[in-house]
Amino acid sequence: MAGLTSLAAATTVGNPTLNISIFVIFVLVTLTVVIKVAGGKKTAEQYYTAGGAFSGRQNGIAIAGDYLSAASFLGIAGAIALQGMDGFLYSIGFLVAWLVALLLVAELMRNTGRFTMADVLAYRLKQRPIRIAVSVSVLCVSLFYLLAQMAGAGGLVSLLLGVSGEMAQNLVIAVVGVVMVTYVLIGGMKGTTWVQIIKAVLLITAAFVMTVWVLGKYGFSLSGLFDGAIETAKGSANAKTVAGADKLTHYGVKYGVTTTSKIDFISLALALVLGTAGLPHVLQRFYTVPTSKQARKSVEWAIWLIGGFYLLTLVIGFGAGALVGPDKISAAPGKANSAAPLLAYELGGSWMLGIVAGIAFATILAVVAGLTITASATFAHDLYKEVFKRGQSTQDQEVKVARYSAIAIGLVAIFGGMLAKSQNIAFLVALAFAVAASANLPTILYSLFWKGFNTKGALWSIYGGLISSIGLIIFSPVVSGKPAVATKLADGTSAMLSPSMFTNPDIDFHWFPLDNPGLISIPLAFFLGWLGSKLSKEHNAQKYAEMEVRSLTGHGVGPAVDH
Repeated sequence: MAGLTSLAAATTVGNPTLNISIFVIFVLVTLTVVIKVAGGKKTAEQYYTAGGAFSGRQNGIAIAGDYLSAASFLGIAGAIALQGMDGFLYSIGFLVAWLVALLLVAELMRNTGRFTMADVLAYRLKQRPIRIAVSVSVLCVSLFYLLAQMAGAGGLVSLLLGVSGEMAQNLVIAVVGVVMVTYVLIGGMKGTTWVQIIKAVLLITAAFVMTVWVLGKYGFSLSGLFDGAIETAKGSANAKTVAGADKLTHYGVKYGVTTTSKIDFISLALALVLGTAGLPHVLQRFYTVPTSKQARKSVEWAIWLIGGFYLLTLVIGFGAGALVGPDKISAAPGKANSAAPLLAYELGGSWMLGIVAGIAFATILAVVAGLTITASATFAHDLYKEVFKRGQSTQDQEVKVARYSAIAIGLVAIFGGMLAKSQNIAFLVALAFAVAASANLPTILYSLFWKGFNTKGALWSIYGGLISSIGLIIFSPVVSGKPAVATKLADGTSAMLSPSMFTNPDIDFHWFPLDNPGLISIPLAFFLGWLGSKLSKEHNAQKYAEMEVRSLTGHGVGPAVDH
């Protein structure tokens, strides 16, 4: 225990004053930008979608800034450092997911809706029950995603400021939450978008610099880098549990050890690939451009930027494994989430660490701001205006409710982040993707493409996907404690491994064997949507025809959506 404590202390790196100074400079600069471009009174359209004022290129960069979250930078880099190619599977899944978003939903959602996802789903169905169901789903997905980002903030600050006490970490998470809410209250969608654009440019630039730096240390040879990571892993204190050590460059070390883990990989892949097209904060970004053509252009830019970044994470992850080592990463505050900052310190000392840390903080701030504005728009537009006020509220009232909602959501994110700060954020985001793919995507696709879809089918699909995904998560090894068991590794040896992220051997209540529920909950949601529609006689052919024309051509898209 003493050895572990000293190792943790040794991994508190850099100059805390420099680290926090760079972060404060970024906050001040971006706040200045937000106030300059988006200050003053706003209409609902300006607050939710920036009035469609951004070009496809600008929005594509902002989408990359919104999508490349703390999970993409901190979580995936840590997963690759400790699990090798199995960690890179997150990158592949997140990237392939954009093809689904581009081909199936981006342009059609832009043509059909106005502010929120519920505008599309409620277009040809009964307004009140659909908006309530969609709002519940959006808020649940946003909460999962917010927990991941705030968890990243807690671990990062522990490393950079040399604080390991609960109170200190919680205080910094609270500060991040307050700054995030400030962005949203002052800037609305326009200010938040500019923060995301700035953050995307900084993040991709920093990742590129780190990649070139790491490759330079190995003669710009990927195989040399991989060999270095394997050698470092073999010499670690717990070599057998570091993805088999000598098998880092092979797939299937974590997800190919047992039959259950192989099935779990399929479940994870389904969630990652299908989840993006159901993420409400990503879908809302399509409304910030003036035309469907610009929406397509947005996704094209996003795919190139996101794809390039994920290739860089491969080098950053293996670089952290080779130059920092799994022992230091596992012992650092934040554990796997600290891999990228520790690599930055190893490469360029305190200044490089401070810059990367500032960008990581910026990443968290930009993403949580986007999530917050989406969740507040859902509450104000879908619940307050359309459900509670039955469409009779004024725009001033709606925006005021959205601001109050942003504050409430910020408080929930702060307290949730305090509880989840020690978890791997790539893993938490994967759970958010599973809920989005289960509760949102089936209903979106049925609404856009199936003329026989109706209100009962939508409600069964949304609630069925939501309840099954969250329920299976609760009763999975992810939440339940599960004792470590002897497991045969790919190299023929055995090690004590536990699949639980919240391991407590004294409390074991899991009955669902998979970490990710997507394999069950996603097909179930599609089935329930079909079954509910078949069991209901409701059918509005004229409204479906109107929606089909609007979604394919953009005809009739104006300042309001007819109901």
